[in-house]
Amino acid sequence: MPTTPHSNDPRDNLGDYVLGKDGKPVVDRYGRPVRRRPAQSSAQRPEPTRYDDRPRHQPVRDRTRVERPAERRTERPVERPRQEYQPRRIPERPVQQRPVQQPAQRPPRRQPRPEEQPVISKQTQRAGQPRVARKRRQAKVPGCAAILATILVLVLAGTLLTDARMQRVQATPEERIANTAGTNWLLVGSDSREGLSQEDIDRLGTGGDIGSTRTDTIMLLHLPLTGKATLMSIPRDSYVAVPGYGYDKINAAFAFGGPQLLAATVEQATGLRVDRYAEIGMGGLARVTDAVGGVEICVAEPIDDPLANLNVQPGCQRMDGATGLGYVRTRATAQGDLDRVARQREFLGALVDRVLSPAVLLNPFRFIPLAWTVPTLFVVGNGDHVWNLARIPLAMRGGIETVTIPIGNFMDTEVGNVVIWDEYAAEELFSSLR
Repeated sequence: MPTTPHSNDPRDNLGDYVLGKDGKPVVDRYGRPVRRRPAQSSAQRPEPTRYDDRPRHQPVRDRTRVERPAERRTERPVERPRQEYQPRRIPERPVQQRPVQQPAQRPPRRQPRPEEQPVISKQTQRAGQPRVARKRRQAKVPGCAAILATILVLVLAGTLLTDARMQRVQATPEERIANTAGTNWLLVGSDSREGLSQEDIDRLGTGGDIGSTRTDTIMLLHLPLTGKATLMSIPRDSYVAVPGYGYDKINAAFAFGGPQLLAATVEQATGLRVDRYAEIGMGGLARVTDAVGGVEICVAEPIDDPLANLNVQPGCQRMDGATGLGYVRTRATAQGDLDRVARQREFLGALVDRVLSPAVLLNPFRFIPLAWTVPTLFVVGNGDHVWNLARIPLAMRGGIETVTIPIGNFMDTEVGNVVIWDEYAAEELFSSLR
């Protein structure tokens, strides 16, 4: 049977297909024979058309799409028998158990010393980076601990020096009463002129040496464990029993036996144990007042006393040392000695407030002369120190009650006009402090 040109059977038109080495047509991946491309000369090739020369209605050819001849579109792929997929079987290998290896024992790691510890800078910590910075050498600059230690040493040295410059005297009675509550200070203002020059005597109006020393001021300061302190004034003309001398004015005990006999007299008369003693003279009070720059006092009535070198008018005013000393010494008022003890408590409270004020404590021109002068002006007991004395202004600054021993009447005796206590009211006051 003659072959038909352009038949679909590749054995009929072998010249149209690509033949392999064995003379058989070459097939593609779909099993179809590969045709030969018709040879065209360069003259027969169509001239490429530019995009601008194409008519507007002609669509743009997709150059990525490969157009096949019409005869190839109608061809059907050669059908091959399908084979069932069989997965490849991998032979199983026997599992070999490896011997368990014991970890090698390493020597313990040495802990780094503090000086070898890496230092992480602040910038690294803020950025969250684990960057390690080298430890910088710290400059030898005195820190807060060194400054505080220096201040502490200076304060301690100043306190010991101040305590060493204080005058001391035997003020403990030989025969003592039983101990009572709290701490009782016997505060004495003497009329001693010791250490005063003639110029000071003229300025202060104290007069010359009067021989035996007596007291112008006697107070008992009671410091309880809790609560307010009590400052009790004892009139100097109080008629009491002086051990070994019989009945006399209480300030006579100071003239007869000094602080020791005065303390014993106060203990026997009040039933309160005297624990500590402090004394200041006329010149000492004036110097302390001048050292703090004066004291503000509100005068209730005019006072004119040439003997005390005092002339003041009513109203609040600042008193210097000479005026302050005359204010606490004068008895040129209606009630005499009773008014004086009230003025003494008033002046003492104002002086304490002035000493503890910022104008004195924070002013070196005030505080340094005061700290240097005060220790030489006070006389304390043998067992008393400056730190014990410092408790007095602190207790008075925190609040204090001021009282005077209740007076019953006045009486003329062989020792002069004296003050008689109200026994019932006085005993009630002493019991409240025991």
